[in-house]
Amino acid sequence: MALFEYRSVTTAGRLMTGTIEAADAEQAKVSLDELGLQITELEKTKEPPRSRSIGHNEFILFNEQLASLTKAGIPLEQGLRELAHDAGSSKMRSLINSVAGDLEQGLPIDQAIGKRQKDFPPLYGMILKSGVETGRLSEMLTNLNRHLQVELRTKRIIIESLTYPAVVIALAALIVSGLLLLVIPTFSEVLSDMSGGKARLPGLTQLILGLSEHVWEIWLWIGVVIGTMLVFWMSLSTNTRGRRAKERFFRSLPLVGRVFKNGLLARFSECLSVLVNAGCTLDAAVELSGQSSSSELLKQDCATLAAQLQQGTNFLEAGMNCKTIPRLFLYSVQLGSQRNELKENLNSLARMYASKTFSLQSQMQAILMPLLIILLGGIVGTIVLAMFLPMVKMITVLM
Repeated sequence: MALFEYRSVTTAGRLMTGTIEAADAEQAKVSLDELGLQITELEKTKEPPRSRSIGHNEFILFNEQLASLTKAGIPLEQGLRELAHDAGSSKMRSLINSVAGDLEQGLPIDQAIGKRQKDFPPLYGMILKSGVETGRLSEMLTNLNRHLQVELRTKRIIIESLTYPAVVIALAALIVSGLLLLVIPTFSEVLSDMSGGKARLPGLTQLILGLSEHVWEIWLWIGVVIGTMLVFWMSLSTNTRGRRAKERFFRSLPLVGRVFKNGLLARFSECLSVLVNAGCTLDAAVELSGQSSSSELLKQDCATLAAQLQQGTNFLEAGMNCKTIPRLFLYSVQLGSQRNELKENLNSLARMYASKTFSLQSQMQAILMPLLIILLGGIVGTIVLAMFLPMVKMITVLM
């Protein structure tokens, strides 16, 4: 199949541009004629190289606009064409037009999205198909957008929680290095003369002076160690066992682990709620939610839980051996299933875990800031003390 770019006029006299896949130019003309388009220009174009998926914020905006259009009763393919004109990037515009073209040719929405699964979030095609079939597309898209916003916010919190201390530590390292390179060497000869040689200086002073003479060598070794750790860390991502080990490490960190776990549960609850609202059975929703998560441990637990649910086990008993899903979550879902309040319970769980994630992030920042300041002050104070110890020793001797 080749890709053709066309310019055409609709029956209403409106100019329309886009791309279409066809075996040759004649087939492309026939397909466009069947759509009621009068071709003004048609030429073969190179198929664009596969690029990374569209941005998260860009997709959320697109989804919000699509929800508004479908709520207004506009047909899906027509709504997509309208959105393409307002797309912020050429990639997004081309992507929307190609999906609309497939819909106009009679392809089901889930298949049209499935052809471009690398460009859209997981399960997007299935949610759209369910929304179209049940007549609740606008509601489905709104629920999905809420899930994506929670996911984006919790991911950002986890990243901020990890990068914040790293930035402060890097700043502290820069300040200490500046002191050792620029300030300490100016005191070295003076202190040696005052004490009658470096050998007679206090141990702490000798240590600081020694460090100032080998700053670059120390940083070289630190760089080698950090580089080796990064290579090892990245190698863990190449296999499932390694990714599980990384996740266990994050979960074991004090406070950071709690942020990670609650953020993951917030996203999992939201995804489960969206799929249940889309008409999925509970076992299918659990398995799909696990597959769409970034957690290997959660995927494993969800596969086991879904298998137990398919055998007729109730949700609470089926999840007793799950390590990533807490008993409160299992009990709440079980209660919601029995009382026909599953959707409401899942939404409540998502809000609760999201709220806990935001609260823990605030606690982390409140604790880390003073601790890191104390650490930096302690290091600088130690350096200053080392410079004054010889003077204190001399004064003591003279007295």
